[in-house]
Amino acid sequence: MSYSAPIKDMLFVLQELAGMAEVAGLPGYEDAGIDTAQAVLEESAKLCEEVLAPLNVEGDRNPSTWKDGEVTATPGFKQAFRQFVEGGWQGVQHPSEYEGQGLPKLIATPCIEMLNASNLSFALCPLLTDGAIEALLTAGSEAQKQRYVPKLISGEWTGTMNLTEPQAGSDLALVRTRAEPQGDGAYRVFGTKIFITWGEHDMAENIVHLVLARTPNAPEGVKGISLFIVPKFLINEDGTLGARNDVHCVSIEHKLGIKASPTTVLQFGDHGGALGYLIGEENRGLEYMFIMMNAARFAVGMQGVAVADRAYQHAVAYAKERVQSRPVDGSAREAVTIIHHPDVRRMLATMRAQTEGARALAYVAAAHSDIAHRHADEKVRAEHLAIYEYLVPIVKGWSTEMSLEVTSLGVQVHGGMGFIEETGAAQYYRDARILPISEGTTAIQANDLVGRKTLRDGGAVAQRLLGEIDTTVGALRAHDVRAFQSIATQLEAGRRALAAVVAFVVEQGKRDPNAVFVGSVPYLKLAGLVLAGWQMARAALVAREKLAEDNAFHAAKIATAQCFAEHVLPQAAALETAVLTARNGEGLLALRPDQF
Repeated sequence: MSYSAPIKDMLFVLQELAGMAEVAGLPGYEDAGIDTAQAVLEESAKLCEEVLAPLNVEGDRNPSTWKDGEVTATPGFKQAFRQFVEGGWQGVQHPSEYEGQGLPKLIATPCIEMLNASNLSFALCPLLTDGAIEALLTAGSEAQKQRYVPKLISGEWTGTMNLTEPQAGSDLALVRTRAEPQGDGAYRVFGTKIFITWGEHDMAENIVHLVLARTPNAPEGVKGISLFIVPKFLINEDGTLGARNDVHCVSIEHKLGIKASPTTVLQFGDHGGALGYLIGEENRGLEYMFIMMNAARFAVGMQGVAVADRAYQHAVAYAKERVQSRPVDGSAREAVTIIHHPDVRRMLATMRAQTEGARALAYVAAAHSDIAHRHADEKVRAEHLAIYEYLVPIVKGWSTEMSLEVTSLGVQVHGGMGFIEETGAAQYYRDARILPISEGTTAIQANDLVGRKTLRDGGAVAQRLLGEIDTTVGALRAHDVRAFQSIATQLEAGRRALAAVVAFVVEQGKRDPNAVFVGSVPYLKLAGLVLAGWQMARAALVAREKLAEDNAFHAAKIATAQCFAEHVLPQAAALETAVLTARNGEGLLALRPDQF
């Protein structure tokens, strides 16, 4: 199944919803306007459509393989990776002083979406490298930046993130990997790390592992974790590669999906200790690793958008060619393609609406990030950073949960053929299943949304967003058109539900924490629905003003926004009920562990 990058919709969102013009006015981004964005997106689409998308099925059928400690990527991946890095795609959003392109996150985000939509397994390698670059740029010494970042951007080297251990999954306080100082600034690292994405492969000449470990006499718990650079091959003073470091891949996992992406078990220190180099200060490793994790969480949210769009495109193509049954309205005597059947159109419209809503919300979040990093006014930077940080767990959590529904609907559109691997619909469903788990489960995102993003500021950022939704509702009410009145009604109801839940979280956070946190995932899903629905409503308002420019596209945007409002947003009321009826010791919490 071919992939076609939705460039027209991407550019619409960049320009009309995310504020491309404002981002292009930021210091250092003056040349990054909509014309630049269009040129970059068109080039990205060529690579993704022509090179990476055809390898997607190949990666599923012929995954990466492990033998004698070495991992060989799926046939064709190594050559595709060379094309990817030689085109400069690893460096799109990274600083020009380290050989990156220095473009805004807002332009990089649709490129990331295309990359993941075309080949999710392949895209995981650049994703982890992006996170390593971000961590080094933020916490690394200047010497470390100069040594590692240009090589990571060039694709000569790739990066990984090493947190998880057999006994330490989400609870990093249990990390046991140790780092022993050698007296010359280096450390010897010993331990085992699991679930390391692209932790070993043959696509680049070196792999830079960022590893959480404990130094001797470090405090217990997460306060005693430090972050180290542990390269696969040691690096000589002149920058050339030296001896193989004492870090080895001892196995790779056999998985439900993303099969071409090797998920490795790495062993450090079996032969005297792996040489590692401290990043920043001792015992601040988790703080630095969160830089990688936040970058990765946003990117995984984009993976949700991407795989949903790919599944939608696949389902539409099938529905337009599959002939089955006469139309229910009697408009034809013979069987028609299934896209004419109301329920198939319901499924396709639901897939499209949620995908476009998630895309818009993520791109808007990316714009907030750009403003937070580049605006001249410190107060403005702080305001936009707070909004971006509030949105990250929603983009990650809701978009990935959404991708499960959309890819499942994609299988359903195919009927029985969707259950047959040869049609390709099942791969998107299987690949998507990891997304609500990786880089922090949906529950972890929801706990973050509650604890750090709502309780910490008393719901201030949420209230600001609710106020902006009110403005959009008012603009919708000004249009005496049934579609806009309907969108306004449903968005207003969703806004009330979200406001009630935010108030509940703030009021009960300390008084009844179990009740708040048992409803944290419903809160996150509610926030995703309402905020994405808000973006679709904004899109409808713009589309109405531009109908004369491109009637087909803008009329479809209005119809899709109405679909979201009438068929997706009503879930908000049920989620509100699920949160507000929770009480400590009642309902879900009344079931004791021994009763399950």
